[in-house]
Amino acid sequence: MMSGVEEAFRKFATYGDTATSGSDMTGKNFSKMCKECGVMDGKAVTSTDVDIVFNKVKTKGTRTITFAQFQQAMKELCSKRFKGKAPEEALQALYGLIEGKEPANVGKSTKAGAVEWLTDASKYTGSHKERFDERGKGKGLAGREERADHSGYVGAYKGAGTYDQTH
Repeated sequence: MMSGVEEAFRKFATYGDTATSGSDMTGKNFSKMCKECGVMDGKAVTSTDVDIVFNKVKTKGTRTITFAQFQQAMKELCSKRFKGKAPEEALQALYGLIEGKEPANVGKSTKAGAVEWLTDASKYTGSHKERFDERGKGKGLAGREERADHSGYVGAYKGAGTYDQTH
């Protein structure tokens, strides 16, 4: 029987990497889990604390922790997060935060409003403007490359092509 905590562990362990079995968790996902479940509150428990504990419990030379090591990490963190509580109580409180949780934005792709103005070519200025036509379609190399003038004159030279007449 899998506990709600173990289930949450597996969901976060497989976050962003569907190929993994969910039995090991990376530091990145451990950090995400601590952040999203409120284990990391930025005061009693910071991202640094979380990283330190992760590196402390993981097996030397590996990049992931097992569920057993995760439980060890929680034991380390709970006394920080719930100062003044008995260890057992603090651990239960910490597991309470994690139980039944899953990573935010799983499978829901969010269309962030910020992206829209970044990808709206009509609002581009300067040299970027020349890289797109009025429909916002990129012109590829033609819009990007400074076409080389191989005449041998520097770009802004006014008398280009006049040498032969004067000599």
